[in-house]
Amino acid sequence: MRLILLSTFTGFIAGFVFSLLRLPIPAPPALAGIFGIIGIYLGYQAYQWVSRFF
Repeated sequence: MRLILLSTFTGFIAGFVFSLLRLPIPAPPALAGIFGIIGIYLGYQAYQWVSRFF
């Protein structure tokens, strides 16, 4: 839980700084991009699970 809170806080600070400097946010602007990130994470987790068997 601590890692999740630290990640959220870090993301908040990064978003704040990017907005302060008037830079585009380093995040996908569409729902499809967000699901792409979720897919990458799920693929990583699947590999970690499968690699234990080989």
